Amino acid sequence: MRHQKKTLKLGRTAEHRKALLANQVCSLIEHRRIKTTLAKAKAVRPLAERMVTLGKNGSLHARRNALSTLRHKDAVKKLFDEIAPASTERNGGYTRIIRLGQRKSDSAAMALLEWIDAPQVVEEKQAEPKPEKKAKRDEAKREEPPAQETPPSAPAPEEPKPKKRRWFGRKSAEEK
Repeated sequence: MRHQKKTLKLGRTAEHRKALLANQVCSLIEHRRIKTTLAKAKAVRPLAERMVTLGKNGSLHARRNALSTLRHKDAVKKLFDEIAPASTERNGGYTRIIRLGQRKSDSAAMALLEWIDAPQVVEEKQAEPKPEKKAKRDEAKREEPPAQETPPSAPAPEEPKPKKRRWFGRKSAEEK
């Protein structure tokens, strides 16, 4: 019976699994969201939330525990300075998993793992040029005189020749 054996093994050895989960959490801290398989997202979530709880504590001992798990100084610094203070009022549930459907190549279930309290970044610079382009196109159409119809002087394109097939490197009867 598998009582109290909660760990998702992910088809890896214990050392490989620990390294994978630590790297996934570091990527989540750095990029604020990661796209991964659903099984990995479900395995990463408890570790990421445990790290935020350590970050909320903020002591030197908690920082060293996080560093021993994640093994990236920059990620631990960002966790303790930016991510943990943003979720001080929340008592758990710091991440969300959004299902994305199936991956095209192998039909694996994909998911997006992100922080709930992460600030939403809206880029307005990309939204502004679109109306200007439409206005320029409209002005260009107004300035152009109407096009006169001209009879087609170019000859009709020729039909493509059928491809010659070679089977196993032999020449066909037509090529001989």
